Amino acid sequence: MTARSPQEPEHARPGADAPPAPSGAQDPLARERAHLAASRAALRAMRAEAEALDITDVAANWVNAEVLASGIEARIASLADLAHAPLFFGRLDYGTRSAAAPDAGSAEGGETGKEGDDVGHRFYIGRRHVHDADGDPMVVDWRAPVSQPFYRASKKDPQGVDLRRRFGYTGGELTAYEDEHLTDETEAERTSSLLQAEIERPRVGPMRDIVATIQPEQDEIVRSGLEGTVCVQGAPGTGKTAVGLHRVAYLLYAHRERLTRTGTLVVGPNASFLRYIEQVLPALGELDARQTTVEGLVARDGVEVRGTDDAEAARLKGDARMAEVLRRAVRAGVTLPSEVPDAEPLVVVRGSRRWRVPAYELDEMVGELLGRDMRYGAAREALPQRIAHAVLVRMERAGEAPDDRVQDAVARSAPVKALVKKVWPAVDPAKLVLRLLSDPEFLAAQAEGVLTPEEQRAILWAKPARGVKSAKWSPADAVLVDEAADLVQRTGSLGHVVLDEAQDLSPMQYRAVGRRCSTGSATVLGDLAQGTTPWATESWSTALSHLGKPEAVVEELTEGFRVPRDVIAYASRLLPAIAPTLTPATSVRESPGDFAVRRTDPAERDTAVVDACREALGKEGSIGLIAAGPRLPALTAALDAAGLRALSPGEETSQDARLTLVPADLAKGLEYDHVVLDEPAALVAAEPDERTGLRRLYVCLTRAVSGLTVVHAEPLPAPLTGQGQGQGQGQAPDQEQDQEQEQEPDQEQDTAPDRARTATAPTSSPDRAAAQPGAGRTPEEQPPGGRPRGARCPAAPGTP
Repeated sequence: MTARSPQEPEHARPGADAPPAPSGAQDPLARERAHLAASRAALRAMRAEAEALDITDVAANWVNAEVLASGIEARIASLADLAHAPLFFGRLDYGTRSAAAPDAGSAEGGETGKEGDDVGHRFYIGRRHVHDADGDPMVVDWRAPVSQPFYRASKKDPQGVDLRRRFGYTGGELTAYEDEHLTDETEAERTSSLLQAEIERPRVGPMRDIVATIQPEQDEIVRSGLEGTVCVQGAPGTGKTAVGLHRVAYLLYAHRERLTRTGTLVVGPNASFLRYIEQVLPALGELDARQTTVEGLVARDGVEVRGTDDAEAARLKGDARMAEVLRRAVRAGVTLPSEVPDAEPLVVVRGSRRWRVPAYELDEMVGELLGRDMRYGAAREALPQRIAHAVLVRMERAGEAPDDRVQDAVARSAPVKALVKKVWPAVDPAKLVLRLLSDPEFLAAQAEGVLTPEEQRAILWAKPARGVKSAKWSPADAVLVDEAADLVQRTGSLGHVVLDEAQDLSPMQYRAVGRRCSTGSATVLGDLAQGTTPWATESWSTALSHLGKPEAVVEELTEGFRVPRDVIAYASRLLPAIAPTLTPATSVRESPGDFAVRRTDPAERDTAVVDACREALGKEGSIGLIAAGPRLPALTAALDAAGLRALSPGEETSQDARLTLVPADLAKGLEYDHVVLDEPAALVAAEPDERTGLRRLYVCLTRAVSGLTVVHAEPLPAPLTGQGQGQGQGQAPDQEQDQEQEQEPDQEQDTAPDRARTATAPTSSPDRAAAQPGAGRTPEEQPPGGRPRGARCPAAPGTP
């Protein structure tokens, strides 16, 4: 592959110094552009055809008509031609005599020997299926089986593919392509220039899909079966969120009917994060997956979250032991019939006859139901039927022939209903939790042997509420109410749930999510090093057990494309203190990134931060100013005084508004081209303990895509400077402390860690093949990664 700039490949941008472009019939780029234009026209025709459908006389009734109309509307929406998402991003040419080549007639999309092509089978790979007027496919959906070799084929295993072509786009225009001849042993292996161009491309706006640049290791996770649960431990920038979203899209494609019936759900850490990722699935043609937070998942009428807990109370309320406390509390009101005041045998009148059921027999029924693993509400519904059955047995012994209608009538009779109300009273989950957190004696009775007296006092409300609606419920309280509700009535299960940033969930929150996929499967995404709650997960095996999926497979991604080499090396200095068992993350980016640590006087700190923001605004891309909560008012005032407009997290950036002021506790999952990090010591001090603070710092340091500037007046946290650490993980081999050089009288700047040693540079691999010179910026977001077992960086397919 010729070493030319991606912006000016000789075959993609003929100019004054380039040879004359050949005629359209011979120019590969012109032919590809023609196919793109024809594909877009075919997509518009497919949409017009869907819009023209008339179902006036098709539906048998108005219900069917509404269902059909809804389906057609969804079909029309999925056929939208998105300007920022090119229809296809790659091409596969199978060998003419390859046994592995699929039958084009049975494949979803492709061409077979048309117009003099000397290939056996040719398939254009894109975000959705597109066919022409004759029904012949022009673009294959990336999720189709025939598309899989685009992501996994290599020179060692070509999978029947002779040529893999990747396309590059600029502003929606096809401007470049790169070829890999997988069966040509003489062609050298090279890094994809299109991929490198995408890695360095500035991020502005919400997250985009990575469908064009999925790595082989990622593809294995994306295409794993629906029946199994997968947990992805991913270091910063390894693409775990993108993998989870693309897995949803793949499962909806492969199991459309089942998941349409059972539903899919994406659970994120906060609303800002959900706004950031909300356009990924629609860009892939999937509009039905619901997105929410854990708080939204457990929300219910009457339980309005208006309060907060201190760290210890929140930790205890999220402890798995609370499940047992709630189980006892739910059943606390059950009483044996023989122990009811003025207990007498149950008497049921049917006509002129009276049927008696003695108290000891009723006790056996209640005891049996208590001993079974049944929901409280289901057992309460079963008890009157059990009593009615006992009455029917007596009636049959007396020579009568009662049927099911008689049994139902007995179960609904006044004496039976009155008895059930006494011995098995109805339970309102919110009222039950209200009593548990307000009544010390009731809590002590239910938590005996489970929580210590000190722990019980820690979770009790200081001021008991008068009722459910007036109570100041905390997020942890809402999860307890959800648990109690499930103990009363089983929570419905979805077909598949994606849980992102899972390391921050408490055991009770895991249980809440697990209830939503008890009969389905899940994709769990997270990074133990980024756990920033007092109850953060310490191991995935424990977390998956709380989720109800102990058999889940754990995959680890440690190689990333998003975070620059110098930045990830600097942030990894914290790993020995926050997650010593994790493999340090590495970056396969060729660019080390802009990195600086600037010390300033306390009186000049705000000015130094503003100056750093101005400097970042002079570069291309988005800018995130990340700071601890207590520092936000001062920084807001400083930015306003300097005339710099700052967005809030979740607001979409644009070319005219690129600076976002980000509270440190909302930074997780977000990314910016350039990050200005204010006062690391203040960020650590704002958390309830040092470990949580250092983990928060690790998260904030790794939000940068191209550059990071750290501004501080206070001393940096010791783990970040390398003090007390040997040349272990998370530290550049030749550096034990920051190397600082003079910049201004009141400002010093650390040099970047040794760039030759801080991270693994991209290397060739069996999956890399020679390609024609490529160019053009590409609009796909790609933070890919690989599992440790694949310690290689295969060239990703070129991105549009």
